[in-house]
Amino acid sequence: MPLAGIDLGTSSVKVIILDEQGYTLGTGRKDYRVRSPHSGWAESNPEEWWQSTVAAVREAYTNAGQPTITAIGLSGQMHGVVLTNEGGKAIRPAILWADTRAESELTYYQALSSNNKKHLANPLVPGMAGPLLCWLSTYEKASYQAARWAFQPKDWLRMRMTGVPATDPSDASATLLYDLVDNCWSEDVITALDLKRTLFPDIIASNTQAGALTTNAAAELGLPAGLPVATGAADTAAAALGTGLLTPSEVQLTLGTGAQIIQLCTQFHPLEITNTHFYRAADGANYYNMAAIQNAGLVLDWVRCTLHASWEEVFTSAATVEPGASGLIFLPDFTRERTHQQADHKGGAFLHLRLHHQRQDLLHASLEGVAFGIRLALEALPGTQTITSLRLAGGGSVHPAWRQMLSDILNHTLELVDTSEASARGAALLAGIASGQWSDAQATQQIAPGISARIAPEPQHASRYHEIYQHFLMQSQASF
Repeated sequence: MPLAGIDLGTSSVKVIILDEQGYTLGTGRKDYRVRSPHSGWAESNPEEWWQSTVAAVREAYTNAGQPTITAIGLSGQMHGVVLTNEGGKAIRPAILWADTRAESELTYYQALSSNNKKHLANPLVPGMAGPLLCWLSTYEKASYQAARWAFQPKDWLRMRMTGVPATDPSDASATLLYDLVDNCWSEDVITALDLKRTLFPDIIASNTQAGALTTNAAAELGLPAGLPVATGAADTAAAALGTGLLTPSEVQLTLGTGAQIIQLCTQFHPLEITNTHFYRAADGANYYNMAAIQNAGLVLDWVRCTLHASWEEVFTSAATVEPGASGLIFLPDFTRERTHQQADHKGGAFLHLRLHHQRQDLLHASLEGVAFGIRLALEALPGTQTITSLRLAGGGSVHPAWRQMLSDILNHTLELVDTSEASARGAALLAGIASGQWSDAQATQQIAPGISARIAPEPQHASRYHEIYQHFLMQSQASF
């Protein structure tokens, strides 16, 4: 009973088709653009999302041998907002999580009552739906007033596929409009911000059927009409399910356009000082703490394109250039980083450039800078101070030299989860639960991917990188 999982990421859509034993039958991928029409903005055209999804689904379906798919699940990039009309057609470009235009609108949140902020249980970040809607209501009044729905990205995609407006707790809890105490939209916050309550769709479980594939969508995708479509989950929550992270004892690092370090929690207990995030998991029962890194694959891709390098050249530099890149320091803060980084954002930089530095030094330094940013986030995540290993997942973790550098810089053993499409896999598993193939998330543990490799830090490199990390921290603080 094959299942399809679609992961609508920041810069590409990934599709996976699984059989009932959890084996991959076929995959597909299609890239699309992230635009920045003004400084601090990050947008995408939802129509490009759809055309890319059509191409990736058809590719995966062909690669899988055109099996009889029984259900479809979804995951997608978190945060941001997609304004649409009644039928789900976008009325402006989608605003993405990396966007910082709503920085000033965070003052509205700071003015909320302490009880409201406690129920939101999260740090204030401008790229989330709540602040962005405040910005749109002020600066794009026509678009805001014309909008019927304010979707998260994967919810827009499901609307396009089924015509059913909905969201799930894992995405809703990441909007700064969700009450994590009562597990519902925060009516008090929505009212206090003077936002239209009708913009927000019903919240239903990630693992239930939200609708069925329409005739028109089925014809474009090359699939049968009427296929069940699960509600789906935010990409980080879906990745946890897809990699078998179902207990609170382990910590997982997922690498992609951004990076996330998460640990499951069985109960609601956010920190009083919210420098890290606290969201609902995809299993319908748990929560998770998360330290998010904005500037990961997004920045590495900029470096790759600007220096006209291949991904192989970027990652190989991790092994071919000595730690420290001959004194070069890379600050990766191209977008405003999350609140675990206390410095004010002034932008990224290569520091201490000299005539002797070569292209490969810049590539290596960019990897170091991103890895140092991940270490900073790991140190901020509660409860991780005593762990010695991390599970590693995501499409950004595929190169051995890059994995070894990460292990050395984090000074942790990395346990590589044997799947490169964790979020798409999690989406497919949600489809299986929704269609009755498994009773719940725990039942999918039997087909969870194993650990394909363990990468231990090399003591000499780990010690050297610790020294460089201290210098990185000093330079970061001095440069802001």
